[in-house]
Amino acid sequence: MAVFTVVEPAQLRAWLKSCDAGELLHIEGIASGIENTNYFVDTTGGRWVLTLFERMQSEQIDFCLRLMQRLAHAGLPCPGPIARHDGSLQAPLVGRPAALVRRLAGRSVEQPNPAQCEAIGQTLAHMHHAAEGLTRALPNPRGLDWCIQTAAVLEPHLQGSQARLLADELSTQQAFTSTPVFAALPRGPVHADLFRDNALFEQDHLSGVFDFYFAGTDTWLFDLAVTCNDWCIEDATGAFDPARLQALLAGYRSVRTPKAEEEQAWPTLLRAAALRFWISRLADWHLPRPAHLLAPKDPAHFERILTLRRHSSTRTL
Repeated sequence: MAVFTVVEPAQLRAWLKSCDAGELLHIEGIASGIENTNYFVDTTGGRWVLTLFERMQSEQIDFCLRLMQRLAHAGLPCPGPIARHDGSLQAPLVGRPAALVRRLAGRSVEQPNPAQCEAIGQTLAHMHHAAEGLTRALPNPRGLDWCIQTAAVLEPHLQGSQARLLADELSTQQAFTSTPVFAALPRGPVHADLFRDNALFEQDHLSGVFDFYFAGTDTWLFDLAVTCNDWCIEDATGAFDPARLQALLAGYRSVRTPKAEEEQAWPTLLRAAALRFWISRLADWHLPRPAHLLAPKDPAHFERILTLRRHSSTRTL
């Protein structure tokens, strides 16, 4: 989330007339994140988050909004998009596709405790089950193909050790996708970006999961690995905190039992998840886009995590 496109109050007032969100009271840009333009919006009808999609294609936007709608209808704490008078979930605003979703209660946690990690694990498994019947399919927009393409663009910006690490891990992940183990991994729509700042809590109660705009179809194990690589680590080193990791995995297992192939693939998918975010942060760092509010994150964080996972003793879920 960031502000790449400025929305004036008069423009938003006109846009709101085609949905039942109420009259505009206040609009405020959201500085965190790096992909889309986001605003907090208060109206006479409630509190909302407005998203303007800067680079996403129509098919990807539709997939994400339909996934959010399905999860919300299933009773999960996800913000369903408000439908417009014509039934659509998005409409142009200042030359960008835009959508409006409910603003959820609660706050993100910087240092989650085991109970909060367990709640995240349970909810992630429920999300995987609830999304299974979604008829639309969309390859993960930040999957391995994207990693390979982006790494080629980044090559001139990387030092020798970084270039070697990147090339070796890409080779490992490409080889793994050709194995029977990978082919047997369950898959479906996934959040693919369930970091601490994309969830809200009221004490230990999980009140919201949001920002589905990197969602796509991928292995459920990849989604779980992305989540563990953020929720269960010591920030200074990237090493897993055993209590939080055990709690999150126990929460997930309480809803869904992983297959034997998932147990076997777990170390490799932890590496894949670290690789994806190392590459995206390298791209944000070396190839930044102009924005009115934007703070790119240090790619060294996920370089450390990837290096640790490549030498980890974590072998099973």
